[in-house]
Amino acid sequence: MARPAHTRDTARFAAELRAQMPWSEARLWSAINRGQLGVRFRRQMPVGPYVVDFGCLDPRLVIEVDGPSHDWVDEDRRTSYLAREGFRVIRFNNEEIRDVLDAVCKEIQRVIEELPR
Repeated sequence: MARPAHTRDTARFAAELRAQMPWSEARLWSAINRGQLGVRFRRQMPVGPYVVDFGCLDPRLVIEVDGPSHDWVDEDRRTSYLAREGFRVIRFNNEEIRDVLDAVCKEIQRVIEELPR
């Protein structure tokens, strides 16, 4: 199956999302950017036709921050696509990031350590 490339529209959409990050994503970004967890994440990273909240290419990891407006049917479709592309997807909700950010970071670190590199 041919891998769909992200289009200019997807890249433009990702740039718009980076400029308008919700508080929960901004808070998590401050905890994971600059290699604090030993890997490099990109925020609002295009992957095929989708834009993921945070993506890491080595290891292949996607972090999604779920708020109240998520369409779960589409999220299942996205997760299936990302898994076919070799990404592990982990999800956290806004409340976890607000209330237990240290535990969220520890869980991300645990997943990073178990993924092949």
